[in-house]
Amino acid sequence: MTHATKVQPRHLKRAAYLYVRQSTMRQVLENTESTKRQYALRGRAVALGWTDDRIVVVDSDQGESGASAAWREGFQRLVSEVGMGRAGIVMGLEVSRLARNNADWHRLLEICALSDTLILDEDGVYNPAEFNDRLLLGLKGTMSEAELHVLKARLRGGVVNKARRGEYRCPLPVGFVYDPLGNVVLDPDTQVRETIAHFFETFSRVGSIHQTVRTFRQEGLPFPARLKARKGTPNLVFQPLTASAAYRVLHNPRYAGIYAYGRRRYRRTADGKKHVESLELGEWTACIPQAHAGYITRERHEENLRVLATNAAGYDAIRRQPPREGGALLQGLGICGRCGGRLQIRYAARRGRNDVWYVCWRAASSHGAPSCQSIAGSPVDEAVAALVGGVVTPAAIELALEVRREIQQRVEEADRLRSRTVQRAQQDAELARQRYMMVDPQNRLVADTLEADWNQKLRAVATAREEYERNRAAEHAQLDGPGVERLSTLAADFERIWGDTRTPARERKRMIAHIIEDVTLLKLSDEGVTQIHVRFKGGRTETLTTLNPKSSAAMVKTSAEIVAAVDGLMNDHIYAEIARILDERGILPGGSARADRSGRRFTAKRVQYIVHTYGLRSRFDRLRERGLLTAAEMAVRLGISACTLKRWVDHGLVTRHAYDGYSYLYEPPDPNPPTPAPSRWDTLEQRARRRVSAPSSTCKLQPEEV
Repeated sequence: MTHATKVQPRHLKRAAYLYVRQSTMRQVLENTESTKRQYALRGRAVALGWTDDRIVVVDSDQGESGASAAWREGFQRLVSEVGMGRAGIVMGLEVSRLARNNADWHRLLEICALSDTLILDEDGVYNPAEFNDRLLLGLKGTMSEAELHVLKARLRGGVVNKARRGEYRCPLPVGFVYDPLGNVVLDPDTQVRETIAHFFETFSRVGSIHQTVRTFRQEGLPFPARLKARKGTPNLVFQPLTASAAYRVLHNPRYAGIYAYGRRRYRRTADGKKHVESLELGEWTACIPQAHAGYITRERHEENLRVLATNAAGYDAIRRQPPREGGALLQGLGICGRCGGRLQIRYAARRGRNDVWYVCWRAASSHGAPSCQSIAGSPVDEAVAALVGGVVTPAAIELALEVRREIQQRVEEADRLRSRTVQRAQQDAELARQRYMMVDPQNRLVADTLEADWNQKLRAVATAREEYERNRAAEHAQLDGPGVERLSTLAADFERIWGDTRTPARERKRMIAHIIEDVTLLKLSDEGVTQIHVRFKGGRTETLTTLNPKSSAAMVKTSAEIVAAVDGLMNDHIYAEIARILDERGILPGGSARADRSGRRFTAKRVQYIVHTYGLRSRFDRLRERGLLTAAEMAVRLGISACTLKRWVDHGLVTRHAYDGYSYLYEPPDPNPPTPAPSRWDTLEQRARRRVSAPSSTCKLQPEEV
């Protein structure tokens, strides 16, 4: 069947679609002949019977690769038009212009066959619905995809071979440059080299990317960065260190003198996005140790990677955290004695201080169950600190001196790096001065601009020098005078170093991390104690026991000793008298043995609350058991009125005892009283008998006072 007979009137009723594509924008600009050939296919469509206004050109994919259709909007539009039956013929210079992927090509063929759409290339017209044409188009698509693979292999073959020999020139990270012979050498800029060396030393000391970034910020140190070369702009700049930059530096094997190529694999996903996959060391295209000079050794680089992997690990039994500023001594060392998980740290601001708690949240986070245990950190930290102080006392002097030397070296290194910043600013100011001095004085426009630039550089020098002096004074104040004397004194006694409040918590954690492998904590709730199982480096173990601190309710609860004291005093004293006696003894509510800042004291109401809360017998019941009588009962017993009873009490003739602030009970009279001495006056008994026989009409018996 000829090309003309394949084109039927039903095809001419629909539009002819011309697809134009070049792989890269460079081809669009330079390979113009290919573009002209593709646009020339319009004439083929006109010759087959389509009018010029029925020809649709799809050229929005210029500069896009044909390896996939995911990111080609023009090809997706073409497939949609074909599927909706609007295209009578699809034209392309060759199969590779339409697609270089078999999946995309065969999908287009299937849709064209279903919608009765023809395909035209430079060789002829094809009907995908016919077997022979479909077979030929399938072979062309397979060859197009294979051609793409061959092209890539040819382009990458030389690069891969040179990379395996370590001769391929890759972009170098900051701190390295190529010399005139093409060899990789350290950057000749002294500030760049010293800053990078200080970066690796700081990370080895703190063991954390974020701590390294924070240290650089606190010390006022910028970090070098290499920007893309632009005309009139410097390629090397100094800017604040970021966590992402620190991550890239630590993972780059170039800093260990290792030539590496092919550390990542790039591929396109189904949605057209680029996916980057980091490969293991054995999958790299090239890895040549000691290929050039480096800032650290290969062993140090591998150790840094292990530290980063440990810091990024989940909350499991092997997790180790870099020491931080918090007061928890067992940060990263505590293990739950029930589930074996790593204990987390929580801080709570209470009573003007931060309390430390070791908490296991594994059961709560994984299963929604209550947390395994929550242990107060202060008693545990004190017990472990005392144990460590007794174990490492022989090595205390060496440890303290090493800490002092490390701090001294750290201060000197930071000071030297800051001085490099001042020197660079001075060099920039000198260059600006030279440019200003070389300009023609008559050219005032240029001279004014150069003078302003010179003044700006001078201000930058002054700012850098002020920053340098301020940081230097702040750091040297730690080591000059009293600081040096304190370190020298503490070097002879580890316990004083350990207990010194001026020793940073992070340094204390670093010291204990070199001694202890891990600490397992088990809270025995029934006994109110915590078992501490300490495992030292080398396998030695120790078991300690600490008392759990009282809860807030238990701390304010009245102790059993106070309750017993109140119970004993109730026999002879009322509430107010008991409160006064307890205050004189220095006893406070809640069981405290001495006064506190709150100024709490015992009162009659507090004593009454204790009596009623703990079910103590009242003083009224105690006196009644001893046989004491009420006022009415006493008046009847003596045969006198209540008024007379009060007068007898005032004269000491009758003894009474108070059982609250206003009510009394009376001791009964002795059944065998002594015989009073005779007198010219009537005896007391005779007068009492006369009063009983003739009671007064003006004094009635009053009810008992409450």
